Amino acid sequence: MFKLNIKSADKKIVYKPLSISVKYLIDDKKISKNLKDLEKVFNIKFTELQKKNFLSDDGGEIRVSKPSGKPDAIVINKVKLNGKFTADYFRNHMAGFIKKLEKEELRNLHIFIPTFKPFKKHFKNEEYFYRTFIEGLELGNYKFDKYKSSNKPEKKLNVFVHAESEKLAKAAIKKTAIVMDGVNFTKELQNEPANTIRPSTLAKRVKEKLIKAGVRVTVFDEKEIKKRNMGGLLAVGQGSSDKPKFIILSYKPAVKAKGKKAKKIALVGKGVTFDTGGISLKPAQNMGEMKADMSGAALVAGTVLAAAKAKLPVEVMGIIPAAENMPSGSSMRPGDIVKTASGKTIEVDNTDAEGRMILADALDYASKQKPDTIIDFATLTGACVVALGQVAAGLFTKYDELADTLYKAGLQTYDRLWRLPMWDEYAKLIESKVADVHNTGPRWAGAITAAKFLENFVDEKIPWAHIDIAGPAMNSDTNNYTKTYMTGYGVRLMFEYLSDVK
Repeated sequence: MFKLNIKSADKKIVYKPLSISVKYLIDDKKISKNLKDLEKVFNIKFTELQKKNFLSDDGGEIRVSKPSGKPDAIVINKVKLNGKFTADYFRNHMAGFIKKLEKEELRNLHIFIPTFKPFKKHFKNEEYFYRTFIEGLELGNYKFDKYKSSNKPEKKLNVFVHAESEKLAKAAIKKTAIVMDGVNFTKELQNEPANTIRPSTLAKRVKEKLIKAGVRVTVFDEKEIKKRNMGGLLAVGQGSSDKPKFIILSYKPAVKAKGKKAKKIALVGKGVTFDTGGISLKPAQNMGEMKADMSGAALVAGTVLAAAKAKLPVEVMGIIPAAENMPSGSSMRPGDIVKTASGKTIEVDNTDAEGRMILADALDYASKQKPDTIIDFATLTGACVVALGQVAAGLFTKYDELADTLYKAGLQTYDRLWRLPMWDEYAKLIESKVADVHNTGPRWAGAITAAKFLENFVDEKIPWAHIDIAGPAMNSDTNNYTKTYMTGYGVRLMFEYLSDVK
């Protein structure tokens, strides 16, 4: 892992010792000529084998060392600008590239960002195009190894970004640093073991971090939660020795747009710091991953942090119900009936369907704050992973404009979403004979019935979306930057969404 020092390069290029340059060539009719031109620019000579391999259909990269230095090595990557090209290409490439450099004694990295024009239709603007390169570096450079006894000190790496617009490059570097601070904070919370992140310590960590960014943080303890009749949160957390917390984050922009009142967006995140399943105990295999069942909470905390540091002109409220779902003599039981803050009652069939119960109280609280929009995030159902895999989160909403906006932001950030139905026929599957709603439905449509459950606790006059992040929040082989650790999914998505709120 490197300690990155990223800056916009001066027009006059100066190569210091232990340097590598990265260039990109588009695979078009001019690629042979452009490859030859690079030989002149860098005063190098490719072998015939290198050229043939690079220009072949399967070729993708050349690395050439320069004994004379300035730079010490050049890496050339071939970009196929075809129907498979996405806005994630450079982000994903840089993430994989920096991982390869980890064991090298490198001190300086020069990234030559290609001209924007050929890629224009794939990116919202030129600045965001630049940001994807820097995000890739940051994402690929991430490690969670603080508990290793052989932890090595970070090596400093100077990164010089060469771009057409120095002004936009500087803006991209500054904004990316803010966004990645939010992403990395989210990852830190997700990847911590469950013995270090419990409801009380989650509240403490979030408060310590966010108040430094000017966010007002309020934490309700068990006594206040009881006073507010948040029965869903209390029921889920009653089996643990570390009692529930209800965390409220409030960011208000200092400067409002002229003649306009800032929009108020409420973000709600599931904060089950460890999920054993309760009395309906989960299988032992892979239960350790349930340390990340608070990924929705971590996403909300990271997003509010980034929004505050970027001084976005939108009011953001973060709401995190935090509980630990543990089996004990005081745990909730299958068959229990729980009364929530809204006054509505829940029949508990499966104590492992706990996330929706704590969200019931959080969504009711959010609704009472009268925001313009409510969006909740939760590692809610395995059914959503069955439906969409780990490639995308499930998006549930009846509001087409909100769905479209979120979907498009997902394509840019590659925190992707796919919309699933919210038709009222599905509500029949969670009807209860003894309470207002059942906390589980039958085997089929599990992700949808979970969303329909949550709908009961949202003011129907407020646009609302539920995002099930159970798949992409967890590590997978989807991209170069999702392979090893919990991913920080959703922060980049929501930062772009909030940046565009009008």
